[in-house]
Amino acid sequence: MQYRKMESTGDDLSALGYGLMRLPQRGGAIDEEKAEKLVLQTVEKGINYFDTAWPYHNGKSEPFLGDVLAKHGLRERIKIATKLPPWLCRTRNDMDDILNRQLEFLKTDHIDYYLLHALDGASWKKMRDMGAADFLDTALKDGRIINPGFSFHGARKDFKAICDQYDWKFCQIQYNILDEYNQAGREGLDYAASKGFGIIIMEPLRGGILAGKLPGNIRRIYEKYDSSRSNADWALRWIWDHPAVTVVLSGMNHEDQIESNCRTADVALAGSLSQREKEILKQAGEVFQSSLRVGCTGCQYCLPCPAGVDIPRAFAFYNAHHMFRDKLTPWGMYFVQLGSRDGERSSLASNCINCGRCLQHCPQHINIPKELKRVEKRFEGVMGRLAAFLVRRMMTVRK
Repeated sequence: MQYRKMESTGDDLSALGYGLMRLPQRGGAIDEEKAEKLVLQTVEKGINYFDTAWPYHNGKSEPFLGDVLAKHGLRERIKIATKLPPWLCRTRNDMDDILNRQLEFLKTDHIDYYLLHALDGASWKKMRDMGAADFLDTALKDGRIINPGFSFHGARKDFKAICDQYDWKFCQIQYNILDEYNQAGREGLDYAASKGFGIIIMEPLRGGILAGKLPGNIRRIYEKYDSSRSNADWALRWIWDHPAVTVVLSGMNHEDQIESNCRTADVALAGSLSQREKEILKQAGEVFQSSLRVGCTGCQYCLPCPAGVDIPRAFAFYNAHHMFRDKLTPWGMYFVQLGSRDGERSSLASNCINCGRCLQHCPQHINIPKELKRVEKRFEGVMGRLAAFLVRRMMTVRK
């Protein structure tokens, strides 16, 4: 495992961090047996930075991690990062109450890396005016947190302003070949680096989109140079090439993903990409960007939807429909996976009641109700239902 020193904290951190937002599930809850094995595997591989948060897996991610670390005596081998949710804070006292509960969940007396979660301009102003600086100062002094930071989903000008308004040790930003100029972007990354911050990268694979089955025109760009490299390898190397990046988080939910990402992390040193490789990645990013219809990363912050819409999966099928030559399969799978069965309510886009709750939580600032209308129009019209029927018939015949 490659380690990179975060100069602001003095810690040697694994270049690959484990994000606990996408653990394997069973019956809508964490599959604790499988997830525990993954945690043990990552520690054995040398990963020492574990990122969780209050809302992940409906509040179960932090307690799960705390239980596994305590059971196997692993607390001293890793650094824990978790986050304070601004949307749950109504008073200065709420900040202390939430942190104290997180310490209980994680079965520890301190958080190594503590972030204000998913800040933008408005949420930072709210937290600042509510006394966030005093809260952080107090928690640092009494030892409940060791290093203060923030994660960010907003406009670049707000990112720079937040950087300037507290003595942060690190920040966490969304960064990948599709987001070089989105949100904080490369300009924000360089600005944070100039201030001496450690930099943690989230969504390096855009919710798995950059690692999954790619459109043929993008895959051919990669294969002309090296047909043996995985899609994830290409995307991760692009990020680790930047010397200011300390840790890249990955929400690995299978043993093979851990093995593959660890192999890449071991060799993807800063400045190791050739000029030709950079040109290939730039070309792939441009082609990818032109075919992506909705910039959803599948983070699930928009869930649960009051009307039962499975928003991330609806957008995933919609993007797949536009990105790949196979138009029928996304149509059919949309109804197979999101349609009603066994008396359950469907999760289709047409269930949206335009309540706007999702708009308050989407870190990508997607106009979700508007995009769901487009999904509905594309998939649930007459042609859409006919295509879905044909695909389901084919699937039945194959069985």
